[in-house]
Amino acid sequence: MKVLKFEDLIVWQKSIVITVKLYRHFEKHPDFGYSNQIRRASVSISNNIAEGFDRSTPKDFNRFLYIAKGSCSEVKSMLFLGFQLGYFSDLEMHQYFTEVDEIGKMLFGLSKSLDRKN
Repeated sequence: MKVLKFEDLIVWQKSIVITVKLYRHFEKHPDFGYSNQIRRASVSISNNIAEGFDRSTPKDFNRFLYIAKGSCSEVKSMLFLGFQLGYFSDLEMHQYFTEVDEIGKMLFGLSKSLDRKN
């Protein structure tokens, strides 16, 4: 089955879900610098998937998937920092980290499948 639009990609859907969760988690958080950065990094995941999908070649798409993967790593790093700062409970940290890690693995898999097609 060929995916015709980025909205059909499960990895894009999951990236939107985690972004909404993080936006809600930090809606009224006093540390604007931190909350703004983790939200921007999470938005970057879905935006790079979308932008890359609509590029003209698989090679272009793959480049944007690598950027999205980098944004995933940034969110994970921010999660570790936020946990150390007391912004997340143990359970929240585990849940967010697990979701972001899964997205990263999905991006890696999608990237590898594009490599095999080239």
